[in-house]
Amino acid sequence: MRLFAAVMPPDEVARELAAEIDRLRTLPGADGLRWTGRPGWHFTLAFYGEVDDALVPELSERLERAASRSEPFALALRGGGQFGRGRALWAGADGDLDALRLLAERTEAAGRKAGVDMGEHRRYKAHLTVARSRDATDVRPYVTALRDFASATWTVTELALVRSNLPRSGQPGEQPRYEAVARWPLGAAR
Repeated sequence: MRLFAAVMPPDEVARELAAEIDRLRTLPGADGLRWTGRPGWHFTLAFYGEVDDALVPELSERLERAASRSEPFALALRGGGQFGRGRALWAGADGDLDALRLLAERTEAAGRKAGVDMGEHRRYKAHLTVARSRDATDVRPYVTALRDFASATWTVTELALVRSNLPRSGQPGEQPRYEAVARWPLGAAR
């Protein structure tokens, strides 16, 4: 299974982001980007890639432990940025970013300890991808438009293990499908 650990925004925050994305899609050149949809919006904490089925039970046990050791925390969407010369446009995060970063570190450690090949460690950068491009694209107008965006603040109370089902049809613009295969409450949320 292709898996990752994530924090998902609640429906009301997703609605706010959807309204902002609708506004961004009216900007010149927006048709050249592949916009992600509401079902795919998440903050990836640790990407595990293809995980052998035999490792999933231990990974799940370690993620449950990571969740129980992490207290609920405040988070909001704020601003935006880009990776890879416009290949990814994202909404940023605001709130208790130290708690989010700690949860990301714990989920990465859970993967390593469960035997998942995590590759090279990268410093965590909280982001929620809203659009992608196959080629380098000038997304500065979108980043500028996102500058003043801020969602309502919510309390993160759970950690999710998410399965990513990659597109298979070959249809242009087809998005991966994401399904939460497990969820665990954070510390005091139990």
